[in-house]
Amino acid sequence: MSMMSNVVDWIDRRYPMTQVWNEHLAQYYAPKNFNFWYYMGSLAMLVLVMQIVTGVWLAMSYKPDAELAFGSVEYIMRDVEWGWLIRYMHSTGASAFFVVIYLHMFRGLMYGSYREPRELLWIIGVLIYVVMMATAFMGYLLPWGQMSYWGAQVIVNLFSAVPVIGPDLGVWIRGDYVISDVTLNRFFALHFLLPFILAALVFVHIVALHKVGSNNPDGIEIKKGPKGNRWSETAPADGIPFHPYYSVKDIVGVAGFLFLFAAVVFFAPEMGGFFIEYPNFEPANPLKTPEHIAPVWYFTPFYAILRAVPSVAGSAFPGVVAMFASILVLFFLPWLDKSPVKSVRYKGTLYKVLLGLFVIDFIMLGYLGVKPTTDLYKFMAQVGTIYYFAFFLAMPWYSKMDKTKPVPERVTQ
Repeated sequence: MSMMSNVVDWIDRRYPMTQVWNEHLAQYYAPKNFNFWYYMGSLAMLVLVMQIVTGVWLAMSYKPDAELAFGSVEYIMRDVEWGWLIRYMHSTGASAFFVVIYLHMFRGLMYGSYREPRELLWIIGVLIYVVMMATAFMGYLLPWGQMSYWGAQVIVNLFSAVPVIGPDLGVWIRGDYVISDVTLNRFFALHFLLPFILAALVFVHIVALHKVGSNNPDGIEIKKGPKGNRWSETAPADGIPFHPYYSVKDIVGVAGFLFLFAAVVFFAPEMGGFFIEYPNFEPANPLKTPEHIAPVWYFTPFYAILRAVPSVAGSAFPGVVAMFASILVLFFLPWLDKSPVKSVRYKGTLYKVLLGLFVIDFIMLGYLGVKPTTDLYKFMAQVGTIYYFAFFLAMPWYSKMDKTKPVPERVTQ
């Protein structure tokens, strides 16, 4: 123990190891009333690490070449020792990442985690979401299967719909006039780089979180409440140290998550064609278009919004604007909510009903995004798109009208 203490002291004189441990774990006081929804942040970090590790391992055997890419994936699946497991962990991990992040964002909507003083924290979080989407899109092309190729073709062609600069923008993204070997190489390079940028943003996100403190299901700022508890006279009275209390709690969440994750990896890695589409088991063929082209499931709500907006003079540009606006509006959420309370616990029936309808609407748009375009599905997507934007843009009015409940002075158990 004496030798260990000497080693720690030697490090602390040269690097603030103990200080960082105390500030961000042992002496970081979080509200004592966290619930199930607060598993999602730690699970997101777990999946990010898993994606980086499995991705680096896959890159050791993958060939970013239009002639060899599909074959290299088959080589990983069949000949690399445990390659099938690593590949399925990576593909399932991509979907698991978005599931966890969507639940994490939903928790923010419920408990007002985007409200003052956490506006910048929310903006960084949405930026993480955007980088996640870019990373997933780059990786979607890499298996060089039919759906990968044609899905990327459709998405990249959307940029060509931008007036004036569209055609040049499409060529700049592809590096060629069509999806080709050049596109595959640059997408592979970016797909390898972006996760490390993502990790840096997550670090910034955590620093911002620890600066303003964690929100809680009551939406009460424990830093502004009474001080003093069994651990420290200066700590918030309603706070407890993150370690060991929430670090142990998160381990329970990790165990439950890994159980479900392993069940998918070992028994249903394709998840009925939603995680890995069946056409992706065929090599990319520029001369054979799949019967129905759709992006992977976590993009489909925005793809449905894109298709719901009618073209103007044969141009899909209005749909492209709507699709990007549906993501951009998230950045402005902290200033759209005018409610005097933060948490859904103390908001009125109006907000609860509208939030529930928004969840249903988002799931419906996701379903419509994988279905062929018919008159009925297009009409449903148009209704869903209108409600999606109305939920955010009408928030300054209905959040003021909503009847709220009195907020307790201190957090509840």
